[in-house]
Amino acid sequence: MSERSAASAAEQDRVVRAITADGAFRVIAVRTTATAKEVASVQKAHGPQARLLAEMLTASVLVRETMAPDLRVQAILQGDDPKTRIVADSFPDGMTRGLVQLRSGADVALGERSMLQMMRTLQSGKIQQGIVSANKASGISGALMEYMQASEQVVTFAAVGALGDEDVTSAGGYLVQLLPEASEGPLMVMTERLKEFPPMEKLLAENEAAPEKLLREVLYGMPYDEVGRGTLRFECRCSEERLLATLLSLPRDDIRDLVKGVTLGEVLEIDCDYCQRHYRIPPERLRGVLDVN
Repeated sequence: MSERSAASAAEQDRVVRAITADGAFRVIAVRTTATAKEVASVQKAHGPQARLLAEMLTASVLVRETMAPDLRVQAILQGDDPKTRIVADSFPDGMTRGLVQLRSGADVALGERSMLQMMRTLQSGKIQQGIVSANKASGISGALMEYMQASEQVVTFAAVGALGDEDVTSAGGYLVQLLPEASEGPLMVMTERLKEFPPMEKLLAENEAAPEKLLREVLYGMPYDEVGRGTLRFECRCSEERLLATLLSLPRDDIRDLVKGVTLGEVLEIDCDYCQRHYRIPPERLRGVLDVN
């Protein structure tokens, strides 16, 4: 591999999975910098809002990779203002997207009323979900650990972080999951190890947060096997067909309201909230399902 190719691979957003040789721990480490930058740019998120969005994107990837690698996971942060929220979507093929929803004059922030909700779509189509508080003191990392313990009944250490004064400059995180084979000895060693482990923001600032490096440092002195890896990217699955299917699933009266007043030659103009792609839908494509004379 050339130096340029090696540098490009090192900068690519990716997830790396490992299990210790004794079967005590599963570790997931991710780099989400480029994905978070793109999502924040599309959502016009800056400063603390952009960093919070990046942490949510990272958390959604970590949960999917450890609990549901073949399923979609959606993470929703309700801000201290209940009418504000951040949504992060992580898909099995590495596609990741995010959404910031605000009311006028408000911003998404952690506080006494903020909540973290995790949802994953099961193969049956049913949705499994859990909700925990997400206060400023514990941050997204603390809320993520609480979710794993309360909703998944799995002892977990987790950390997510992002840097950037105005725009996201780096983002990533890791998750350590206690497996059934773990004995008290390895658990005590890991607990002490992570007590002394630097915060994610410090690791990111010092360029010590590459997924491979995180694995080596978290599992220092513990033999482990890398069991998988994958790439991550910002992408949206919206399409005109999906949009039409959504519109046609609305109650007939709502469809009539949409097309009412749209004259011949005009179109319905709709933007995707996730990627801001602009769609122009001829109302005739909706009128066909109505009893219009």
